[in-house]
Amino acid sequence: MGLVNHTVVTHFILLGIPNADGLQTILFITFLAFYLCTLLGNLTIFSVILADPRLHTPMYFFLCNLSLLDIGISSNSIPKYLTILWGQSRVISLGGCMSQVFFGHFLGSTECLLYTVMAYDRYVAICHPLRYLLIMNRRVCALLAAGTWITSSFHATILTSLTFTLPYCGSNVVDYFFCDIFPVVKLACADTYIIETVTLTNIGLVPMTCFLLILASYIRIIYSVLNMNSAEGWRKTASTCASHLVVVTLFFSPCALIYTQPQQSKVLMTAVQIFDNVVTPMLNPAIYTLRNKEVKAALKKLRGGLMPKR
Repeated sequence: MGLVNHTVVTHFILLGIPNADGLQTILFITFLAFYLCTLLGNLTIFSVILADPRLHTPMYFFLCNLSLLDIGISSNSIPKYLTILWGQSRVISLGGCMSQVFFGHFLGSTECLLYTVMAYDRYVAICHPLRYLLIMNRRVCALLAAGTWITSSFHATILTSLTFTLPYCGSNVVDYFFCDIFPVVKLACADTYIIETVTLTNIGLVPMTCFLLILASYIRIIYSVLNMNSAEGWRKTASTCASHLVVVTLFFSPCALIYTQPQQSKVLMTAVQIFDNVVTPMLNPAIYTLRNKEVKAALKKLRGGLMPKR
């Protein structure tokens, strides 16, 4: 029997965004601006909440976690793509590719679970206001937050392990701007049916479960508010839940498009992925501060404290 000569892949080459030839400068400036705004906005939110004792409440504790996640999601793919646009190497090591796959799904899953926890927090605040601080005490909040991170780490470890235990002995060119499961497994020189099925099932199950739990929370909230017969109750509920509803919509819409229809055109898939990884992390701080008087007041206080006295 003759031996087949296979070259084991030790690195990958990222082609970047499809049909973007000649747009490198524009894309570089755009992605850099979005990334810097994401870092500035989320670090500002994080710093303001830590600095102001009045914001040391469950809702803002979870918002701090969300800010960290948004920074991580952007940092997972944008810096490497910026180096590609700058004209540097398109090569990413096998370890670097594994890291992008792991942290992409780890952070994305954590954010999905965190939105569910935040919906439960709003449910307790509106439907059980007198028992809110008793139910959502520091220990419970810490356990809920830790649970989202730990559960997601198992989720991402399973998907990453299944992806990179496949043999890669042919082409190493990833037709995408970062490493993700579907673009990478196309390069495997083995049957990918199991990993694709498990990935679609796993990734579909987590957002669907979270979405249903969030929906149940808001149905209960609406039912509770309807029984109040109070305009003040409606206003308070709207101001409390509007921001969360907007970010949940921004998060779940791209998820539904990306992972329920993996055979979509690359252009549409890339646009949706860019929105999810680049635009949404930048918008979240603005959404949570534009209509939030407490954060605005804390931001003014922090800015006043940093300005030199005359």
